[in-house]
Amino acid sequence: MAPPPLNLDDVQGDILIGLPKRLEAYWFIEIKKPSEFQKQLLELIPLITSSTQAKNDEKACFDHRGNDGDLTLAGVNFAFSRKGLDELGFKEPLSKEPQNDPFEKTMLATAEADFNDRVHGFNKAWFKEFKQEIHCLIFITGDCQDTIDFTLAKVKKILGVTVQEIKLVQGKVRPGDQMHHEHFGYNDGISQPAIKGVDQKLLPGQEFIDQGIILLGRPGDRGQGRPSWTLDGSFLAFRYLSQEVPEFQDFVDDKNPHEAPKDFFGAQLVGRWKSGTPLVLAPTVDSDPSIGKNPQQNNKFDYDPHSQKLCPYAAHTRKTFPRGDIQQSVAIHRIVRRAITFGEELTPEEIKSRKTKLDRGLLFKCYQSNIADGFHFIQRIWANNNTFPFLKIGEDGKPIPKPGFSDENGPGVDGIIGQAEKGGVRQMDILNDNDPAGKVKLPKEWVISRGGEYFFSPSISQLKKKFASPSKNEL
Repeated sequence: MAPPPLNLDDVQGDILIGLPKRLEAYWFIEIKKPSEFQKQLLELIPLITSSTQAKNDEKACFDHRGNDGDLTLAGVNFAFSRKGLDELGFKEPLSKEPQNDPFEKTMLATAEADFNDRVHGFNKAWFKEFKQEIHCLIFITGDCQDTIDFTLAKVKKILGVTVQEIKLVQGKVRPGDQMHHEHFGYNDGISQPAIKGVDQKLLPGQEFIDQGIILLGRPGDRGQGRPSWTLDGSFLAFRYLSQEVPEFQDFVDDKNPHEAPKDFFGAQLVGRWKSGTPLVLAPTVDSDPSIGKNPQQNNKFDYDPHSQKLCPYAAHTRKTFPRGDIQQSVAIHRIVRRAITFGEELTPEEIKSRKTKLDRGLLFKCYQSNIADGFHFIQRIWANNNTFPFLKIGEDGKPIPKPGFSDENGPGVDGIIGQAEKGGVRQMDILNDNDPAGKVKLPKEWVISRGGEYFFSPSISQLKKKFASPSKNEL
């Protein structure tokens, strides 16, 4: 039976629209008193920001631009981990094949094997808090620290002793002209899909995807055996990513060809210049940085599937969204990204020593209806895979390599987020005068996973009907 028409009042606001923010707090909690927690949800639910409200807030921000003073806006959204659902009595798997579902298995249990994360052992990188049992993630967005503190205090007062804090982390946009740029300096979050029935028109280079690529139970959702109450929810993948900025920039400067403009080598690693201008549109020099900020221009391109002359096959943007690069559609692998930077700007000492002293990076968050098709696939099958992108899938079901490459000698890993098995040597193919053979060894990981988890963000109506009614969930 077809689902009812999509109601934006019922979908949490961060999923389809994105909560406007200058700062964002992530509150990871464990449920200690399930029945009392569910009763308190009745009081918390009115604080949750819907997609309708997020859309109105987005318009208010646009209309406020150029005016004096800040526009006070707060957003609250909510998600449960697999362990959190279990704690509340929702033990039914959210997919037909839970043994193959990353959400059901949890990120902690799979990150080493699936992503080459350093979770355990002498070289571990994960924070201890992410190895604990996390039940819920409540995140709060705001225009200033006072708004964040006030809203978080209100949420904490409502839930009281029913929960225990596991970790509280906070992100903030970077200052001045670095707003919307991540800490390496690159304009971020440019390439997002448009969602049918939600976004009214396409930007150049953008494509419509079915609602079910992001929302459960909608056309395009490939998941089977979903409980009916999962309709219009979405799976959230969270990653705490530290960035070693001075070391990255030192490597880029060292490898940059003498005759090339500054950060040319970095643009080859990323696939865009720091301005956001695609390397495909400016392969040798960022002569018009305004392109990077112009949504009518900064996404208007495709990759040549037979050539890396304009952009390396293993560049970050090409690895994570190989538009036009393979013959098969990649629509089922699209995600909606909602990241924010965290940490302070580089200190004079860090700039001078070229060594990271303070923790900074990206609080990465994305949504999809199927984690195995979305985030999990992008990181494991694309970013970490030395042989991707390939040209196409042959009749025998096996990938056919790009011209000049083989199954043993591929384009390399994603130079930004790609992770080698057991911390091994990473390399990618970059054709430049400094390295005629094309292969460049990447001496270390500059983006380090410190932890994460998978969550499910239910619809607002089901939070009221299902989650806030403990008597219905007891098994």
